[in-house]
Amino acid sequence: MKRTLTCTVLAVLFGLHASLAMAKAVSTPENWDYLQPDRDQVIASLNVVELLKRHHYNKPPLNDARSAKIFDSYIQMLDPSRSYFLASDLEEFGKWRNQFDDFLKGGNLEPGFIIYSRHLERLQNRLNYALSLLDKGVDSFDFSVDEELLVDREKAAWAKDTAELDDLWRKRVKDEVLRLKIAGKEPKAIEELLTKRYKNQLSRLNQTRGEDVFQTYINAFAQTYDPHTQYLSPDSAENFDINMSLSLEGIGAVLQSDNEHVKIVRLVPAGPAEKSKQLAPADKIVGVGQANDEMVDVIGWRLDEVVKLIRGPKGSVVRLEVIPASNAPNDQSSKVVAITREAVKLEEQAAKKSVLNLEHQGQNFKLGVIEIPAFYLDFKALRAGDQNYKSTTRDVKKLLSELEAEKVDGVVIDLRNNGGGSLQEATELTGLFIDQGPTVLVRNSDGRVDVLADEQTGALYKGPLAVLVNRLSASASEIFAGAMQDYHRALILGGQTFGKGTVQTIQPLNHGELKLTLAKFYRVSGQSTQHQGVIPDISYPADVDTKEIGESALPEALPWDSIRAAINPDMNPFKPFLAELKARHEARTGENPDFVFTRDRLALAQELMHETTVSLNEEKRRAQQADIEKRQLALENALRLAKGEEPLAKLEKEDENTPHAEADKPKPEDDAYLSESGRILLDYLGLSSAMAKH
Repeated sequence: MKRTLTCTVLAVLFGLHASLAMAKAVSTPENWDYLQPDRDQVIASLNVVELLKRHHYNKPPLNDARSAKIFDSYIQMLDPSRSYFLASDLEEFGKWRNQFDDFLKGGNLEPGFIIYSRHLERLQNRLNYALSLLDKGVDSFDFSVDEELLVDREKAAWAKDTAELDDLWRKRVKDEVLRLKIAGKEPKAIEELLTKRYKNQLSRLNQTRGEDVFQTYINAFAQTYDPHTQYLSPDSAENFDINMSLSLEGIGAVLQSDNEHVKIVRLVPAGPAEKSKQLAPADKIVGVGQANDEMVDVIGWRLDEVVKLIRGPKGSVVRLEVIPASNAPNDQSSKVVAITREAVKLEEQAAKKSVLNLEHQGQNFKLGVIEIPAFYLDFKALRAGDQNYKSTTRDVKKLLSELEAEKVDGVVIDLRNNGGGSLQEATELTGLFIDQGPTVLVRNSDGRVDVLADEQTGALYKGPLAVLVNRLSASASEIFAGAMQDYHRALILGGQTFGKGTVQTIQPLNHGELKLTLAKFYRVSGQSTQHQGVIPDISYPADVDTKEIGESALPEALPWDSIRAAINPDMNPFKPFLAELKARHEARTGENPDFVFTRDRLALAQELMHETTVSLNEEKRRAQQADIEKRQLALENALRLAKGEEPLAKLEKEDENTPHAEADKPKPEDDAYLSESGRILLDYLGLSSAMAKH
């Protein structure tokens, strides 16, 4: 297919020369004239158009409506805070709003390059203006004036003229200075830091290549189809291959761009970052340093450039300056974390068991806990014929046998933070707990549904079972949890899962690669895991904001839907008891310090996230900051006092001099969510046993 497609595209190419000149009506600034599309990029763009048309899961038409989405997506990528372009720029480019479908079908990349060049011109002007303000010294800012900065600018009006942009940027620079001042930095240090940051951003502008323009523009197009369909330039494709094969070491964190910052999405189980216990999802990386070298400020850098700085040889140390996600939105205080790079070892991601000892209604019980950090399979050992190859299912089978030998009263499968992995393993693991039957459905773009099934008769473990999930349980985790729920084999407890229910493939192009969504997962009940994820039978308080993290938080995420069910399960044994189980759970956790703390901390974070403006008056800002810290401290101390610990006099701020010993693994009884899962399972056993006696 690929060879035929490339030939078709080459044939189209020779008719392009007339269309390439069509978009010259808007001229590019002189200093960016070198940014022009080349022949390879034109061919690649036509390949992308054809691949999306033929093979994307949805196959939506490339028409005027799609064109408007491409235009909005591109402007959003270039100027998400509406701080660079003028209203006149948008008006000028608006004539193309419904023409990008025609441009792309004809291989005309010129409009994309023109818009990008204008963006560079505006950005250059803004950085020079910011530097001119800093030249006057940070003491020139008057922090006694009562004025505000609109920080949530996603729907702000575009600036009418340069004077309006100047005022916005005066406030932006003033805000950055004030944040750093409140964080404890001296005026001279603030001036040096911000001057260096803006000068670095200017020098990076001058290194812009045509490939940067092409990748951004084609991704603005591709990601109107769904967030996981993505064009990878030759450099990005190489980085993607490295990430997939783990042939170069890093810190074990999944990163994404977040306006001018790089944000941690999730930590790889058993990776260096996760083991350090110093980083968390939604932390923002603002600086990267190699061992003892000077910290490099990376605000405003591209994601791939930051990734290159973080990656390095095994055993070397990388230092990250991060603004913790737990900070208040206006708290820019950061901490420095030192991490030794290493490959994530398969054995460290292996499933582990523990025993949860609980006293429940006057009796002592033992519950087995199996923690599964990822769905892994050692393909290399398997292909080599190694009889002892590692896999999730083989390891869990062994652990289940050991727990049954210990005569546990039930089992909890802990899938929290499990981002997925091998689909084959999700299917085989399901087979350990059901007699026989379908495990997951895969619907392709042509509508064909493939059924993956457990062919083995008999379940290895038939005893009481609960599955614990959270928002960072994704993909293969959702397939397993969904099957356990649909077969009524386990109580699903915890948080709504991530909602990643699509399948991607990599298609090589003449220039780079296209990661393409071509199928969708469905549970055996016929419900998609996409967007909605798995909804627990009993929900726990979320420890992350589901509006910020998860598939539903991504633009253009494919919707939830359903197809015909593959099974007719027996009557749900949990249903008669769910109302009573929830009532008991709520009574138990209403005043449980860990549950209260998680609920209240998230409520405070969400309240603060809804604030769209910040005061630029130092006295007011410090008072607001003090109030937020007072509320955060009160939450922390309420938790500590409830656990019999000494309260804190002030919030602790970590820095790079704080020693971090390898933390002792806590006892399962100390994990409030795990203990509560055990108690719910024991409640069910008691209720169902009482009903059976009657």
